[in-house]
Amino acid sequence: MPTTLLTGGAGLVGSRVGRLLAQRGDTVRVAACQRLGAEDLPFEHQLVSCDIRDRYAVREALHGVQRVFHVAERGGLRVASRLLFEANVTASRVLLEEALRAGVERVVYTSSVAAIGPAERGGVADERQLSSDSHGIPYVSSKQQAEVQALRLAAQGLPVVIVNPALVFGTGDRYCTSTDLVRRFLCREIPAYVDGAVNIVDAQDVAHGHLLADERGVVGERYILGNRNFTMDRLFADLSRISGVEPPVKLPLTAALAAARLAESLPGPKPLTREEIRAGSQWWAYSSKKAKDELGYVPGHHEETLVATIDWYREDERRLQTAGVGRQALRVGGFVLRQAGSLLRGVGIS
Repeated sequence: MPTTLLTGGAGLVGSRVGRLLAQRGDTVRVAACQRLGAEDLPFEHQLVSCDIRDRYAVREALHGVQRVFHVAERGGLRVASRLLFEANVTASRVLLEEALRAGVERVVYTSSVAAIGPAERGGVADERQLSSDSHGIPYVSSKQQAEVQALRLAAQGLPVVIVNPALVFGTGDRYCTSTDLVRRFLCREIPAYVDGAVNIVDAQDVAHGHLLADERGVVGERYILGNRNFTMDRLFADLSRISGVEPPVKLPLTAALAAARLAESLPGPKPLTREEIRAGSQWWAYSSKKAKDELGYVPGHHEETLVATIDWYREDERRLQTAGVGRQALRVGGFVLRQAGSLLRGVGIS
């Protein structure tokens, strides 16, 4: 079996990919720039110190490697644009260029549905959609530009298959990345939302999809790894029903943006930002038919991942704590935003 280089091996998806690769019999070589222990990488592995923006470190890490799974990324709507582009564009370009130079047999590159862009309101998007509109969201722009790099290198001969996961939920999100929406919901730190849609998928389904892409995917093609499309109304209603936590208030887009602008002008932590409102107002709904037909991708029941994610956060109260800011301050800020939004809606701003 091959020696496989894995990036992002301690993450929500990457740790599951690592376990599946080890179970398959691969020699898993994990590239990481920080010290990681057995609890971070719960599978048999080799650990190499490697900042994947460092071309010479990557070149060394790829020595003797036949396959690459590039799962590492940086996400978030409150992360500085410079950091997003360094992690998602620069690092991907360096790693994929060096993989081409090394002559690896196969690369599975983890993109995102963000690179495809939102669907038309009320519809669903698929892999045929080509979007260059980031809607002013730096994370979306970084994933679009990173995917351009992957496709450029595919045209030069890199045997790369692209997977585009939707919003990933599941247990064990140690870095509180894509499941932060659930944490904030449980802590009542989401004061308001707007009309939109999102596709949610379990991390284990996404990990299985990665291996299916490796085994059956067509070089140069991309595959959406998603599951259930939720309107934001339905998502918050389901989270509320499962958890017993009251859902946030729904506001018209104009009112929500105006209220978020007011909240951003106040001192202290921000309960919601205009960028989050703009992102939440889009129709992030997708079809995974291509992955199902060509890869044999079969995701599980959509509600199981909601229940599991909520239960995981509630197993340990420390997981619900807000890093770096006071929860009470966020709740106060949320109250201000809700009141401002109600006032704006009452005077006809909608």
